[in-house]
Amino acid sequence: MDLTNTGPLTLLTGYQTPAALRRLGVQRLATWLRHRKVLRANQLAETALLAAERQHTSLPGEKLTAGLVRTLATEVISLTQQIAELDKAIEARFREHHTFDVVTSLPGLGVILGAEFLATTGGDMTVFGTADRLAGFGGVAPVPRDSGKISGNLRRPRCYNRRLQHVFYISALFSIRYCENSRRFYDRKRAEGKRHIQAVLALARRRVNVLWALLRDGRRYEQAPPPPLAA
Repeated sequence: MDLTNTGPLTLLTGYQTPAALRRLGVQRLATWLRHRKVLRANQLAETALLAAERQHTSLPGEKLTAGLVRTLATEVISLTQQIAELDKAIEARFREHHTFDVVTSLPGLGVILGAEFLATTGGDMTVFGTADRLAGFGGVAPVPRDSGKISGNLRRPRCYNRRLQHVFYISALFSIRYCENSRRFYDRKRAEGKRHIQAVLALARRRVNVLWALLRDGRRYEQAPPPPLAA
């Protein structure tokens, strides 16, 4: 059972030991779960009882542990509900911002990542001056490491905003799955010999330019048609 899902957590708020599950039985457990609006209650009940039938050893401290499990499961469910409510509040506030339609139009940059981008940058691109500075602040642009007669030596920046880098990197990762332009760019970088992370960072850097231009012009992203095939 995946304890990141609500169903198994709800089960643990009522029953924590194999013996308790065996006494209840599949049908009554399924009914108990359905009354608490658990999806696929029958399947979950059968899985739990199958596991309980394989465990007949009672361990010392089992009752104490069961109480702790019940408390933790209840707290996790409560926290999950609070997070969901907070996400709704963030989205509602973000939708009121004048850049909402522009920011969320870029593939991979949804409500949560878009809101984090706005919170990290303040939404005012004039503070950075150029797309290059925004990319540097977000840790997706290499910085020069020139010395003496050597030039063109680049390295990853050491000082940058890690929250903004997270936004740029994760949104680029998502865009590979949902945007053909991003996928083609990523595949090209991989074909050039770049590793996965390097290719995603290169895509993230390119997307900063796109996002910068969209915010500057106040327009939404539009998927460009693929180039025509040569005759």
